[in-house]
Amino acid sequence: MSVEIPQDILDSLTRVKMPSGASERQVNQVIDIAGHKVPVYTTSSLVLGSGAAGLRAAVELKRKGVDVTVATSAMFGGTSACSGSDKQTLHTAGTSNRGDDFVQLGQDISSGGAMDKDTAYIEGADSLRAFSSLQYMGLPLPQDRFGAVLRYQTDHDEVGRATSCGPRTSRLMVKVLCEEAIRLGVDFMKGTTGIQILKEERDGELKSSGLIAIKRTDETNEFGLIVILCDKLVLATGGPGELYRDSVYPKNCFGSLGMALEAGIEAVNLTESQFGIGTRRTEFPWNLSGTYVQVLPYIYSLDKEGNEHNFLADYYRTTQELVSNVFRKGYQWPFHATRMLDYGSSLVDLAIFIESSKGHTIFMDFNRNPQMVPGENEFSLKRLDDDVRTYLVNNEALQDLPIDRLRRMNPLAIELYKMHGHDISEKPLPFNVSNQHMNGGVEVDIWAQSSLKACYAIGEVSGTHGVTRPGGAALNAGQVFGTRCADHIASVGASTPETSEIKTQENTIAAVLAELTNAVGNEKQPSTDEVRDIIQNRMSDNAGFICDKDNALKALLDTQTFNRKLEKGLSIKTSRHAASYFQWRQTALSAEAVLNCLNRYINSDGGSRGARALCSKHGSEIPETRMGKLNEYRFIAEKDEHKSEKIIIKLDPKTNDFVTCTKDIREMEDPGSIFFEKNWGNYLTEKIYDKGFKHR
Repeated sequence: MSVEIPQDILDSLTRVKMPSGASERQVNQVIDIAGHKVPVYTTSSLVLGSGAAGLRAAVELKRKGVDVTVATSAMFGGTSACSGSDKQTLHTAGTSNRGDDFVQLGQDISSGGAMDKDTAYIEGADSLRAFSSLQYMGLPLPQDRFGAVLRYQTDHDEVGRATSCGPRTSRLMVKVLCEEAIRLGVDFMKGTTGIQILKEERDGELKSSGLIAIKRTDETNEFGLIVILCDKLVLATGGPGELYRDSVYPKNCFGSLGMALEAGIEAVNLTESQFGIGTRRTEFPWNLSGTYVQVLPYIYSLDKEGNEHNFLADYYRTTQELVSNVFRKGYQWPFHATRMLDYGSSLVDLAIFIESSKGHTIFMDFNRNPQMVPGENEFSLKRLDDDVRTYLVNNEALQDLPIDRLRRMNPLAIELYKMHGHDISEKPLPFNVSNQHMNGGVEVDIWAQSSLKACYAIGEVSGTHGVTRPGGAALNAGQVFGTRCADHIASVGASTPETSEIKTQENTIAAVLAELTNAVGNEKQPSTDEVRDIIQNRMSDNAGFICDKDNALKALLDTQTFNRKLEKGLSIKTSRHAASYFQWRQTALSAEAVLNCLNRYINSDGGSRGARALCSKHGSEIPETRMGKLNEYRFIAEKDEHKSEKIIIKLDPKTNDFVTCTKDIREMEDPGSIFFEKNWGNYLTEKIYDKGFKHR
């Protein structure tokens, strides 16, 4: 029986009001460096990023009595606060009517390959702690009347471990975590962008010792440059959202991958991303997964003359096959090369790619049902594949039009676009296939430690996800490893540095100031706008979800040449553009790293998998359509041996060139052999946090 949801409830779950009243970290000292006055802040632990993962780390550190500061470019401007989908997913151990098996859950999470087995097990086992504490903090996760959380199936998930608070699940997570951080007295530094990681040598080993940053509101020097000294640094900045032109990331989400690479920190699996359908970045970027496609809207294109094309009808053999695969994009949202075969759901993505390359604009219309394949039956809700028909019947979504089916199943999905000035009950949505998430990132251990001592990475900047992951597993991973890095930092200890320790960093800071001074109005070097256009166009055109071996190599060589030029600097209009100077240089470096890894993978006979199809005339797999085989998109099949290894990349400080290698994935020890009496002492004495510790 359908339930009418009052407007005030719909508003509360879409127009999420964020908290205020956070305390601001105060400057410790202002010092003179190279003729500039530079503010210096000190803190025991610094979390860079105020998304769901970063706030989780800050909350857990504060609870454990560790002095912590959160530095953020935009308090509620990152992907956690601004991104989502129809009913944005949180994927955790199933707590509905069947319970869950952590071993099986870990195997399911890592089933796509190139993911450490111990990491996958941890994400499953620790998900209940993260999940329950979010409920405790007030996250409105839906339940049945018996207290079991309502669940559904999402992409790369055959069990149904997904749940949601609606389109703005991660924003609601940010809200409750920020409220908890404010309640605990966590200090914040707003408008603060990290630009360089500081390092020092202790006991013959390099460790992170702080951060050079740009603070927009600080006018102590012309650039807003400040220094934050810390004993422990947690990177929680999200993914490199400005890497692609065709992107569903909110604008200005740069992440800190490039900054980590510049610091010589190892990264992993940069070949692996997620691409899927979403509304365009020039309007309101949003993923069109779940119910947006499960209500079976009409997908069509318009050419430059305004002529309409029912282009999907050229790809599928019957109307039923077409609409059923549009539906499956709901829980098979990310592109996957194998789903282009046998008239699968990723053939939709390929069709959109081909249609867009003609200069046509793609639309999703919720006021019209899908048009028929020529010579075939017209669309009918009675002629659907069994899985599609069963889903719609179970959810009482057999209304005449897609908009009415969507209003029945997910009215929040309509409200979300209305809030951003687009009423999908009145007009179609323009959309495309875009880059949405990086599954690779900084290489970390089971406590989220990077290869640089005292520097941790959590959330999307951390490369823990492997090739595929269930939808919403990334939100869970950020919560799990935000908690685990706090556990580890509290165990090993974090002391507050003295401001006098900045003396060892003065030459580094002076070099940054000189670089920025040289950049202002420097017409000899490329501008940040030029860097943006060159890098984003090159990545979307040559390293997107449809990829050609020869083009990938040329893109790498061109990017290497371009980045050698950028070593002499970029051009910025004024001193107040200092942050963008580093953000775009580091984005260009990230592009080179991705292309480097991609070419290594291709040259090792790597095949098509989660992120992209590697097209080649020597490929063994050919997508087929109603009109015939698409030989132009023949692609190389994935090889099983690549599932058990990761691609590691690191910048060589001597040559300033990238070095890549492969590493076997970490296996998971048998949890059945970890006995209570034998291991309780390891917990009590905190031996479980020791480097290299294994249960006996």
